[in-house]
Amino acid sequence: MTQVLAGKIALITGGSRGIGAATALELAAQGATVAFSYSASEDKANEVVAKIEAAGGSAVAFKADQTVESDVVGLIAAVVERFGKLDILVNNAGVFEAGTIQDTLDTARFERQVAINYQAVVVAIREASRVMGEGGRIITLSSGLAARSSWPGIADYSATKRAIEGYSKGASRDLGPKGITVNVIGTGSIDTDMNPSNGPLSEYQKAATALGRYGRPEEIAAAIAFIASPAASYITGAIVPVDGGYSA
Repeated sequence: MTQVLAGKIALITGGSRGIGAATALELAAQGATVAFSYSASEDKANEVVAKIEAAGGSAVAFKADQTVESDVVGLIAAVVERFGKLDILVNNAGVFEAGTIQDTLDTARFERQVAINYQAVVVAIREASRVMGEGGRIITLSSGLAARSSWPGIADYSATKRAIEGYSKGASRDLGPKGITVNVIGTGSIDTDMNPSNGPLSEYQKAATALGRYGRPEEIAAAIAFIASPAASYITGAIVPVDGGYSA
């Protein structure tokens, strides 16, 4: 297989498990040197590094708290210091907090969700844009389900995803003259720890897709790898649905 990302340095936030881990493995398989962040799962992070290295790739894990702006800034700086540049940024880290507007009195977890799902992504995009050159790729994960429609209890979560979609479109205009593309992957129901395929709402989610099933993390990783590749050089400001036909 041709390694279309050979020579590229990629950073994935939240890369120790789920979609993030699958993306780290896929980008490494495509030839990129992979850096990824984790917040608490050091053992899982080390497992991902070991898998990549066992397959002949190169990877390093950095501990960073996405709720702390200085950690996000420091993460970008650490990657550039270690490898000399940054070509691909994948904003994958995110949390899901549910609760109806009228019944939720303690909003601390919603505020943390905004910090991780929106504010940290904005900071990472800003910092990456200052060190990336022509051909840079910024890719952020959103939720096609939550950003395009909703159901009771996820107003706050939906808002973070819709906000980052709007920000990414604006960022694509600002960074287009530098030759940096900015895109969003609108994921569907993906079988992860956050939304397992045997969860309480899984049957509803399966029925809402054209394919009638959950997606696999590897299927999202494949789309990310394409958007990160030279073949996607004319795609920017897009929200790319990888949702099993939910948006159909």
